[in-house]
Amino acid sequence: MRTLWLLLLFIYEARSHAVSTPNFVLLMADDLGIGDPGCYGNKTLRTPNIDRLARGGVKLTQHLAASPLCTPSRAAFMTGRYPIRSGMASRSQVGVFVFSASSGGLPHSEITFAKLLKNQGYSTALIGKWHLGTSCHNRTDLCHHPLSHGFDYFHGLPMTNLRDCKPGEGSVFTRALRLLVFVPLQVIAITLLTLAVLMCLGFVQVPLCVFFCLFFLAALVLGALLCFLHYFRPLNCFLMRNRDITQQPMSYDNLTQRLTADAAQFIQRNAKTPFLLVLAFLHMHTALFSSKDFAGKSKHGAYGDAAEEMDWSVGQILDVLDELKLANNTLVYFSSDQGAHVEEVTVKGEGHGGSNGIYKGGKANNWEGGIRVPGILRWPGVIQAGLEIDEPTSNMDIFPTVAKLAGSPLPEDRIIDGRDLMPLLQGRSHRSDHEFLFHYCNFYLNAVRWHPQNSTSIWKAFFFTPKFFPEGANGCFATHVCFCHGQYVTYHDPPLLFDISQDPRERNPLTPTSEPRFREILGTMQEAAARHTETLRDVPNQLSLGNLIWKPWLQMCCSSSGLSCQCDREKQDGRGSR
Repeated sequence: MRTLWLLLLFIYEARSHAVSTPNFVLLMADDLGIGDPGCYGNKTLRTPNIDRLARGGVKLTQHLAASPLCTPSRAAFMTGRYPIRSGMASRSQVGVFVFSASSGGLPHSEITFAKLLKNQGYSTALIGKWHLGTSCHNRTDLCHHPLSHGFDYFHGLPMTNLRDCKPGEGSVFTRALRLLVFVPLQVIAITLLTLAVLMCLGFVQVPLCVFFCLFFLAALVLGALLCFLHYFRPLNCFLMRNRDITQQPMSYDNLTQRLTADAAQFIQRNAKTPFLLVLAFLHMHTALFSSKDFAGKSKHGAYGDAAEEMDWSVGQILDVLDELKLANNTLVYFSSDQGAHVEEVTVKGEGHGGSNGIYKGGKANNWEGGIRVPGILRWPGVIQAGLEIDEPTSNMDIFPTVAKLAGSPLPEDRIIDGRDLMPLLQGRSHRSDHEFLFHYCNFYLNAVRWHPQNSTSIWKAFFFTPKFFPEGANGCFATHVCFCHGQYVTYHDPPLLFDISQDPRERNPLTPTSEPRFREILGTMQEAAARHTETLRDVPNQLSLGNLIWKPWLQMCCSSSGLSCQCDREKQDGRGSR
C-alpha cells in the first residue's frame, strides 16, 4: 500500500512538474496591423489559423508594442524593459539597424528570456528575423548575435527584410540617395556649366585641373552609388544558421516554407524536453514575397498573399504541436512588433502596408495604429478559450510571464517594466498591472497612458505628435516614416489629452471645458513621467551614428574572394535544428 501511495505521489509530482514547465512558442509578425487578422475584424483577408489560435485562447484588444519601430520593439520584447534602458533607442532619425556590419546591438549585459530559460534547462531557438545587431569589434565575435543572448540555435536573417533585398522592389534609401548623391551631382554639373560659360565669354580663366577635379569628384560620387547598389544586397541580405552564412544573398524562393520546416523540426527534436521557440516572421515587412502556392490568391494583392502565407505557417506550427500531443503543455503567443506601415506605397501606387483598423497612424508613431497590435495567447486547460481582454498590456509582459512559468526568478539588479500576464489571463485579476505605460518615439518620451484604479477611463497624453504629410493624410508620406523631433513634430503645452476608452480613434482631444479634471489628470500623468524618468540611467547609445555606420572589418562574407559574397548552402545543409 505504501508503495502504491509513493507511486501515485511520483506521478502527481511528475504531472505538476510538466504543467509548471510548459513549452513556449512565441510567434512574432513584422509590421502586421491589428486590422489584418480575421479575429480582429477583417472580413476579406483569410487568416484561419491565427483565428483558430484566438478561438482556443485569449485575445488581447489593447496589446501594445513598447516601441513603434522594429529594433527597439524587439529589444523590449526580449528583455521586458523599455528600449531606452538598454541603449536601443536612437536620438537621430535612423531608429533601426540598416547595415549588417554595424557595431551596435543588444548589449551582452542585457538578459533575455532565452537566457533565463536556457539556465532552467530549456532548449532555445530563434528562427526568422533578429534585427538586434551582430558583432562588436570584429566579424567573428558575434557579440550581439542570438547565440550570445541565450539561444542554442538560430536560423534566419540577422538583419531585416528590406525592399533593397529583392531586385525590382525599389529602395528604402531613395531619400538618402537623393540628398547624398543626386544633389551633389547637380551642384557639380551646375558648377561645371557655369565655369565653362564664363570661360567662353572670356570673363574668367579656369585651369584645366579644376575641370579635371570636378569630373573626378563626379566620378567618385557615381562610383560610390554604383558600388552601393551592387553590393548592398549581398552584404546585408543573407541567411545564417548559427554562426555560419548559409545563403548570400538571401533567396525568397520558398523562404517561408524553409523556415517553417526548420521550426517544426526543432519542435520535433525537442518534444521530450522543455523548449522555447521564437518564430519571428519576415512577413509583413517589405519587400513583400510569397511562394507560388499563395501568389495572386488573396483579395489584397501582394500584401494579402504574404499575410495568408504567414497564416499558413502559423497553422503548420499548431499542427505539429497537435500531432506530437504537445498543445496542452505549450503556451503559444502571437503578436506583431508594431502596427502596419501605412506609408508603404510602391511607385505604381500599390499599397504594401496593412490595416490598423479604426486606429490612427501606424508604424513609427505612437498613435494607436502604431502601437496597438494583435495579442493572442493559448494554453489549453490553463487559459480559458474564447476570452477577450480589453486591458492595457505590453509586449514587454512576455518576459516576466515566461520567466515565472519556467520557474526562473527575475533579475534583481535591474528594473523589469513588463508584468506577469497569467493573473489577468486566468481571471485571477480583472485589471492590468500597468497603471502607467510610457510610449517612446525612439529616445524621446512621446506619450503617457494612465489606467487609474477603480476607473474605466484610459487617459493618453501626448507631449508631441508627428506632422502628417500631405495635410489630412494618415502618415508621413514625404519621409516614408514619421520622425521624432525637430521640425517633424508639433510640441504640445499643455499635452494633448485623450480618453482612449471613449475615443479609441484619437480624434477629439479633451480640453478644460470638455473634461473638468483636465489639469488634475495631466498633473498626475506628468508626475508619473517624471518618476519614470528618474529611474533611467545613462547607457551607451547602441544606435548612435558611430554604431550605425557600415564598418568593413565587421562585414560578414561567405566567400574569401573580396566582396563577391555569393553562396547557397541552404539546400545542401541538412543539419537542421538541434
